[in-house]
Amino acid sequence: MQRLLPTPALDVSLDEAYAGPLGSHDDRPWVGLSMVASIDGSTVVDGASAGLSSDNDSGILLRLRQVADVILVGAGTARDEGYGPPSKPGQRIGLVTRSGSIDTSSELFSSGSGFVVTTTTAAFDERGVDVIRAGADDVDLAAAIRQIPELAPGTSFIQAEGGPSLNGALANADLFDELNLSTSPAIVGGDGPRLVNRAQNVSARYELAQLVIDDQSFVFSRWRRRPAAEPSP
Repeated sequence: MQRLLPTPALDVSLDEAYAGPLGSHDDRPWVGLSMVASIDGSTVVDGASAGLSSDNDSGILLRLRQVADVILVGAGTARDEGYGPPSKPGQRIGLVTRSGSIDTSSELFSSGSGFVVTTTTAAFDERGVDVIRAGADDVDLAAAIRQIPELAPGTSFIQAEGGPSLNGALANADLFDELNLSTSPAIVGGDGPRLVNRAQNVSARYELAQLVIDDQSFVFSRWRRRPAAEPSP
């Protein structure tokens, strides 16, 4: 892999390129997104992301999982992608659901790693499962993320892994601090969801923190949220 920015390097490792999050907050965990998308913006092929991925893309996802304290994922994506217990000891995986419809008999929950993020009104049997409730009709993600360190002490970095509807909700709540995007060298057509789906019009700006390419023409970019401009005196 070759790094073009910020410091050019002909041979850079995944561990070096993704050594840690791009920043931190004092009042809440830093939130990063890791996703793959085609050149024309689709995040799926035949309903799943696997057709867009590569060994390096998978390696980056795994590397960022090792860096993260908590993984946050939509319940549907976790089901479709077959999420199980994490390989990192002590890491927690939160499944976000508005309806509360989740199979808590899966290995993810029986291992004690999984927890649920849902609304205050969802009909959900909490017995034996850690649950964060925030928001009445829709999940209040900003409030939920602030509660996560109470459930998982020491959490400073949360990695969001989609799907696009969860990404859209996080974007609506202005919670993305960094975006880790793998651009697959393919045009897939169709009507697959974008990186951020069903989001309102948002105007968040990011700055390019790192750009890496590989010999398969995958482009791996890291984007850091640009600080809001300070008001004029």
